[in-house]
Amino acid sequence: MIAAGRGGWFTRPDALAAGYSDSELRQRVRSGQWLRLSFNSYVDPRAWPSDEPPWEHATRLHLLNVRMASERLRGVVVSHQSAAMLHGLPVWGTDLSRAHFTRVASGGVRTGRGVRVHRGTTSTDEIVELGGLKVTSVERAIVETACTTSYEVGVVLADAALREPLTTRDQLVDAVRRHRHWRGVPAAQAAALFADGRSESVGESRLRVLMANHGLPEPELQVEIWDADGRLIGRVDFLLAGVLVVEFDGAMKYGDNADAVLAEKYREDRLRERGYGVVRVNWADLDHAHKTAARLRQALSAYAAGTGNRQLLVPSPRGG
Repeated sequence: MIAAGRGGWFTRPDALAAGYSDSELRQRVRSGQWLRLSFNSYVDPRAWPSDEPPWEHATRLHLLNVRMASERLRGVVVSHQSAAMLHGLPVWGTDLSRAHFTRVASGGVRTGRGVRVHRGTTSTDEIVELGGLKVTSVERAIVETACTTSYEVGVVLADAALREPLTTRDQLVDAVRRHRHWRGVPAAQAAALFADGRSESVGESRLRVLMANHGLPEPELQVEIWDADGRLIGRVDFLLAGVLVVEFDGAMKYGDNADAVLAEKYREDRLRERGYGVVRVNWADLDHAHKTAARLRQALSAYAAGTGNRQLLVPSPRGG
């Protein structure tokens, strides 16, 4: 009942008061009946889905750790990737083993099991309330996370925030400017300037970074392509140099749906009939950036040469 009232976690004193001994507590942790968070706090995961993917499992634990530590720490706000997660942003590429906070009262930094407390000044307009927790604003959370992780992570976060939309590019740039003295801020600044809300997934954001890093032409995003009779063939993820369609395939995009597979094949055939090349990129390809960039460059050269480099984008019958 205590755990349920707190959203799932309980402490060692709670367990002792309920009649458990320290040896029983340790035995339950060893057997996996209970999982240990920080501050001698625990959760019982037995009611969680048995087939829960590892990333969702890590996210669930992280949010529990955030809520537990928020209640037990004083003078802090949730920050960095923990704040980004609470804002609903995808925290791909971040370490979820610790809940992140920034101290707004007196006190020092702290790094321990499951918790990282940063030191820094926080203005009142940079703090919002989400689900009963004090959290850094979405703009600051993106800048904080990009500064302490990578440019690519910053692009993923910024793209998603613009897509929702939770913020604007000007607000992101202003947040970077406000914290221009932070270590790692060049990555955050570059991510804010490169961000594009038309990227519809983590994979598309990462693919944009890959193409830019390897000097490929800047792609058009979410392009509608029409046939000669003014009928929509489809909206494609990327169009390079007007001739090469690049599609990002997430995991299990079509599953076992044979009709969906056939429909996608028909769509590709129609695109090729109109003179476009089509290249598909998946999650595994993103981990082999040089090889994937070379494949895209080779396909682009082949189709550009085959079309005399003419523009093949068919205007929308609506005048688009």
